[in-house]
Amino acid sequence: MSVAIRTTDLRKQYAHVLALDGVDLEVETGEIFGILGPNGAGKTTALEIIEGLRRPDGGEAEVLGQRPWPRDPALLRRMGVQLQASSFFEQLTAGEQIAMFADLFDAPAEAAADMLDRVGLADAADVRTKKLSGGQAQRLSIGCALVHRPELVFLDEPTSALDPQARRNLWDLMREIRAAGSTIVLTTHSMEEAEALCDRVAIMDAGRVIAVGTPLALVRDLDAPVRITIPPDTMTREQAAALPGVDEAEETESGITLRSADAAAVLGALARDGRLHGLQVRGATLEDVFLNLTGREYRA
Repeated sequence: MSVAIRTTDLRKQYAHVLALDGVDLEVETGEIFGILGPNGAGKTTALEIIEGLRRPDGGEAEVLGQRPWPRDPALLRRMGVQLQASSFFEQLTAGEQIAMFADLFDAPAEAAADMLDRVGLADAADVRTKKLSGGQAQRLSIGCALVHRPELVFLDEPTSALDPQARRNLWDLMREIRAAGSTIVLTTHSMEEAEALCDRVAIMDAGRVIAVGTPLALVRDLDAPVRITIPPDTMTREQAAALPGVDEAEETESGITLRSADAAAVLGALARDGRLHGLQVRGATLEDVFLNLTGREYRA
């Protein structure tokens, strides 16, 4: 596949903070690519350089075959960008705001109304942007980034203010956009979202890329035990710990959680005792990979 984005040894320093410390990335054309990392990992800085919003201190970036800096109006028209925080003209209605974006990018007039409907704001078309809720403003921001059908879309934590229904609808919209040929790059703190949407992800920490791959491959490469949770009152923790294949047994609010590298042995023993009802089996997830690589300490 062709490459939509390539960065080589990308560096950026703010005073005494090294935001990017040699970032190498490749995003293939037509994929949904996730950039994950704790707060301060450098995700937003990397995106802003790729988008042409910031000048790197070192290294190179190539976007759709061109350098994003100095800013090139022709390249900007091929991209759609939704930032973490967006500002609108407060006296414009939602419909007028998205129509303005459509006009700026020479998109047909009907594109604005169509996109407003696709992000669930058709009923709020006549509402001034200053009156929109946080979730509505987030959806309007996404709609403005997509209204001109860009080749390359950047979404910075797009679902952070959305309710579950709006989040799932946006997931569907992203899949439709990708199916139509666009490339999507998103940052998210939701590991569920990354697993559901992304063809590949890069995990960043301390300004560097520390892992890249498909969510499935990253999870498969993690040597993590299977967790089996049995309901309360099924057995005592001591009885559970004595089951064949159990490495650890812990009492939790949900019951007793067993950790095992041989889940088949544990489940076989529970089945022989007729204790399969109500249990939950959970393998490793992308969240486990993330925590294993970046640690569990709080970040600013």
